[in-house]
Amino acid sequence: MIHTLAIGNYRSLLNLVIPFGRLNVITGENASGKSNLYKALRLLSETAQGGVINSLAREGGLNSTFWAGPENISNRMRKGEVEIQGGPLQKAARLRLGFSGDDFGYSISLGLPPPGNLGPTAFALDPEIKRECIWAGNSYRPASLLVDRTGATVKVRSNRSWEVISQHTSNFESIFSQVADPEKAPEIIALREEIKGWRFYDHFRSDTEAPARLPQLGTRTTVLHHDGRDLAAALQTIIEIGDVEALNAAVSDGFPGARLNVKVQEDGRFDVNLSQEGLLRPLSASELSDGTLRYLLWVAALLTPRPPPLMVLNEPETSLHPDLLPALGRLIIRAASATQVWVVSHASRLIATLEASEECNSLQLAKSLGQTEVIGQGLLDRPLWQWPDKNK
Repeated sequence: MIHTLAIGNYRSLLNLVIPFGRLNVITGENASGKSNLYKALRLLSETAQGGVINSLAREGGLNSTFWAGPENISNRMRKGEVEIQGGPLQKAARLRLGFSGDDFGYSISLGLPPPGNLGPTAFALDPEIKRECIWAGNSYRPASLLVDRTGATVKVRSNRSWEVISQHTSNFESIFSQVADPEKAPEIIALREEIKGWRFYDHFRSDTEAPARLPQLGTRTTVLHHDGRDLAAALQTIIEIGDVEALNAAVSDGFPGARLNVKVQEDGRFDVNLSQEGLLRPLSASELSDGTLRYLLWVAALLTPRPPPLMVLNEPETSLHPDLLPALGRLIIRAASATQVWVVSHASRLIATLEASEECNSLQLAKSLGQTEVIGQGLLDRPLWQWPDKNK
């Protein structure tokens, strides 16, 4: 389980360190930084997929993601005694992402290449990975460091000394996609597989042309696709090898008296059917309202027979009627018993349901002078965190 998430110099997240629990809900007003926090975590997950540089390019490049304010905000600036102003940079501009968990911690630092350092190239604005580290335990200390990548060199701890296992690592790819030595660096493989298992759900389609509305050829589906295209197959998989009682309870909680089944057509295509009180026939997926379809998509995602290490839900209340939100909250709480869950939400009824759980770690974000902060978090409330390259 992740205990701490740290982000430095990413958009409004100048220096954010937050605690993680089993069930986490992130709230705050519009433009408080919730989306930036979600994007930063998703960017962190791309390190294990080999796509962190491409993801930054889709955001407009590394320069556009850097914090746009002064390097340091003084107390006099906060009090309004002096204008907000910058000065000569004291440190190299770096985007830093990291987390720590039960077994390992990880951090990555990205920056731009020095001018002219690459020679003639069309990729002079491509970010470089300056440093990557993996350490034992939930807080970094030099003595706990297990894997240290600086530039092109990767070294691993071997008893009380260090062994260099690569000196030619590409500066635009993470160690997760370049080093695979189960004997010398098992931590890299273990952490890579854990991060690859993270799941993000933020855009279920429910329009009239949505794939979830159309009969689809069914195969066993233990993980719902991020756009919900294999909804019927995912529900049937839960019925056959998952917790069918929890499935029926979730449907009944959202739509009292309703019954769900999956119709298998002669050509092997699956279609969702929902029988509701007062109707003489079940409704197919193509006939369901947007809210009903989205609720069933959340049921399929949250009752997965293969729970991930971490599941991140971005504004799951979208298109749902307020009366459905308590049922969705109870479903999320149940899912948190098998996986770590992180929810970004604006919906007061959903937030209230989640916060009623003893397991809920509730964080409210706000902006102060353009910088995202956790309301009520003082210096003594911040989790212990230190960047391996904090002075560079």
